[in-house]
Amino acid sequence: MTMQYRQLGRTGLRVSTFTLGTMGFGGTGWATPVGQIDVSGAREQIAIARDAGVNLIDTADVYSAGLSEEILGEALGGDRDQVLIATKARMPMGDGPNDAGLSRHHIVRAAEASLRRLNTDYIDLYQVHEWDGHTPLEETLTALDDLVRSGKVRYIGCSNYAAWQMMKALAISDARHLERFASTQVYYSLQNRDIEAEIVPAVVDQGLGILVWSPLAGGLLSGKYRRGVEAPAGSRHLSEWSEPPINDEDKLYDTIELAVKIGESHGVSAAQVALSYIAQKPGVTSLIVGSRTPAQLRDNLAAADLELTADEVKALDDVSGEPLRYPFWHQRNTSSDRLSAADLTQIQRHL
Repeated sequence: MTMQYRQLGRTGLRVSTFTLGTMGFGGTGWATPVGQIDVSGAREQIAIARDAGVNLIDTADVYSAGLSEEILGEALGGDRDQVLIATKARMPMGDGPNDAGLSRHHIVRAAEASLRRLNTDYIDLYQVHEWDGHTPLEETLTALDDLVRSGKVRYIGCSNYAAWQMMKALAISDARHLERFASTQVYYSLQNRDIEAEIVPAVVDQGLGILVWSPLAGGLLSGKYRRGVEAPAGSRHLSEWSEPPINDEDKLYDTIELAVKIGESHGVSAAQVALSYIAQKPGVTSLIVGSRTPAQLRDNLAAADLELTADEVKALDDVSGEPLRYPFWHQRNTSSDRLSAADLTQIQRHL
């Protein structure tokens, strides 16, 4: 397997194009459907990922109320320094009024708790998991900067931020000489390409990396969901999906059918086609893949060896894409002589 390594934004850190996701480690509460992977299973998945060249593992404090971090820390043991660990904070970790959000109080407490659960002295990439419209960004960013300066965190990132929210944070960091977000973790897949409108151009312009969560749309793009075919026993029906929401079922099935067809021509799964497609898109640094079984993980990671042709990418673009939104169609019509690399990430294929 030929794993690539890409710079994480403007940092000197190189991360594998595939990241091991750990939402299924523990698998309790709302995370139960994702998997119930214990320490032994975690060790096996980590070994598979490392053998494939993966050097980044992503978790969050809210995954099974901290159990995912605990299992990851125990499973890594003495090999902790051989990998990069990314975790997140923001979501509720208790019932108290200050047990959630991005206040200095919660960020510092959350980081200390994650360090204990992970059994480590430092976190390689510490990400704010979601927007907090009640806490001033200056408070959040200075708390994160303090964690970096203390050595407890090495890089910081955001997740699930709109482009304007990310840009506002970057402007404050630049003006106050605070640590800057190195990356943004966002949802991106053939099922929904919303981030191409605003987030991708902003990322390319500002030099951040993109970590993609759920690049298979929670399994929708695995190939087992087909038009007119009963899904395997235990699978969810399309009507039961809320993340990501399904707004156009026919379009989704058309996309899946094309991914299956392209996969057959390469002798690979539809999942590998969907993963390879996103890995080739502008601004993308790494795809986070989390699997219930070792076999699924091996298949997903094998996408590192798949390179789609320009014609295949265009066909997938066409079946899954949306028309240009305003003001971008107007810019295409009137300003195509002065478009930057960031502009072209979404407008190029419409010229």
